Amino acid sequence: MKYGILILVFTLFISCKNDDNVDYTEKNEKEIKAYIEDNSLTALKSPTGLYYVINDEGTGLRPTTTSDVTVAYKGYFTDGNTFDESDANGISFNLQQVIAGWTEGITYFKEGGNGILLVPSRLGYGDSGRGSIPGGAVLVFDINLLSVNQN
Repeated sequence: MKYGILILVFTLFISCKNDDNVDYTEKNEKEIKAYIEDNSLTALKSPTGLYYVINDEGTGLRPTTTSDVTVAYKGYFTDGNTFDESDANGISFNLQQVIAGWTEGITYFKEGGNGILLVPSRLGYGDSGRGSIPGGAVLVFDINLLSVNQN
């Protein structure tokens, strides 16, 4: 009887553990494509799987992945719920200090440009999430690249 219960507990542990190993790649891809279609967006896809929309490329400097930039943004989920937003003055940071989707995506714009980044979880906060952002979440950002300070 003791061993039967032990085997049952072990089996439940293994089956629960397997449920935690979700591959969000395909799920995120479908969610992003549906969002693009539902919102009639013309988006480009990078080799990493980042989707981006360039509303206005801008006319100033183009940042590199190591640039210091100032960006005004709104971050939300595909259901429209906002999880973060800057004020109109934006926030300043180095592109090496943010999620991979931003490190890559911001470089598609020049200073003064704006658009949308659709970030799959592997380029955001991954399977574990962070704060109010759940694991596996697709992140959408309206971005306005205010300034670039080349390093």
